[in-house]
Amino acid sequence: MVRINHRETDLENHDRGLDYDLPRLLHRRGILKLVAGVGLAGAGLITLGACGSDATTSAASSPSGSRPAGPPGGGAGGGAEQTTDTADGELPEETGGPYPGDGSNGANVLNQSGVVRRDITSSFGSSTTRAEGIPLDITMTINDFANNKAALAGGAVYVWHCDREGRYSLYSQGVTGENYLRGVQETDDSGQVRFTTIFPACYSGRWPHIHFEVYPSLAKATNGANKIATSQMALPEDTCRTVYATSGYEQSLSNMSRVSLDTDNVFSDGYDLQIPTVTGDPSSGYRLNFSCAV
Repeated sequence: MVRINHRETDLENHDRGLDYDLPRLLHRRGILKLVAGVGLAGAGLITLGACGSDATTSAASSPSGSRPAGPPGGGAGGGAEQTTDTADGELPEETGGPYPGDGSNGANVLNQSGVVRRDITSSFGSSTTRAEGIPLDITMTINDFANNKAALAGGAVYVWHCDREGRYSLYSQGVTGENYLRGVQETDDSGQVRFTTIFPACYSGRWPHIHFEVYPSLAKATNGANKIATSQMALPEDTCRTVYATSGYEQSLSNMSRVSLDTDNVFSDGYDLQIPTVTGDPSSGYRLNFSCAV
């Protein structure tokens, strides 16, 4: 069954209705899950795919209906009963939010010359404004679920996230003329892409996260209608607290104190396999590694 969340915080809690949700439900992976879900409904079974860091774990819902335990520091709170079949290792579908920049909600950065790049810290085109913040290097490994989770070579990944102030380029007041913290890379023979960026903020109502979409090829990565998967990475709590204790991130520390992974509108129904591995420190920057199958 496709796991889709329709709200994205005080900034992103937009219910777009059937016209928005139906195309996301009926993409290449989603239609298969929907059909399977109908077949299982009579037996009362729910199976969710999952995606996350290199290691995978398995968990079943408890008889009491409590959600499987998340990683340490995930925060308190309950959730809906679920069974997470991590053996599948398939990427759970998440909302792209109201600020995707892929043409599905206004602006489309994907058809602009210069969007295919590794360093997404600065805007490109008519502006060269650089987003300030602690450096973050991202390495993502994308595997093809339908092909025995072999490396998705020759695919493409579009990554975007908010800046240190919690703003999204192209959309938020003050940065509508910017397109920083957005970029596309083609997956190599190992299914890997790499990005250089800054550590994103925690804005009101949402757990710190990074958005991404996966495309079948670089040529197709020009419009959100061509994507084969949309999801989000949930940043580790300990790393976030360390980063947000530094100058420039003060508001993030306050915002993070009022949300947890278990209460977040996107991650509350399961997040164990959406948390990347992050290493480093504020002085030298951080390195993020994430692996998933789509």
